[in-house]
Amino acid sequence: MWPRVDGLRSIELGFPGELRDRLNGLVLAGRKRATAGLLLEYEREGEELEHVGERLVLLDSERQPVGTIEITGVETLRFIDIPWEFAAAEGEGDADLEEWRAGHLRYWEQEGNPVEDDTPIVCLRFRLV
Repeated sequence: MWPRVDGLRSIELGFPGELRDRLNGLVLAGRKRATAGLLLEYEREGEELEHVGERLVLLDSERQPVGTIEITGVETLRFIDIPWEFAAAEGEGDADLEEWRAGHLRYWEQEGNPVEDDTPIVCLRFRLV
């Protein structure tokens, strides 16, 4: 189960440390308005998908709250079907969809979760509140 803070589910972006600090900074600056996760992670943890209007506490590397986001969109897509519009909303500076895909494939591989074109990906859109 994912950590709860004051009754709200939390969200932890990327690996703890430099990556999480950078991603949280993008959220807090308003540049990152989306994130992608593996449907498999939800299943492993027994977590339900987020829903539109749900608020999540954004945690830092020490699992301390740094902000709150509100979900504005939830969609599960095959990895190969994720559009550039969504990838660009992640706000991580990727030049194009191929660069976004390569970076996410590396990240999930490092987590021990190789991704194929048909792998279901949960695409979350959000706003900082």
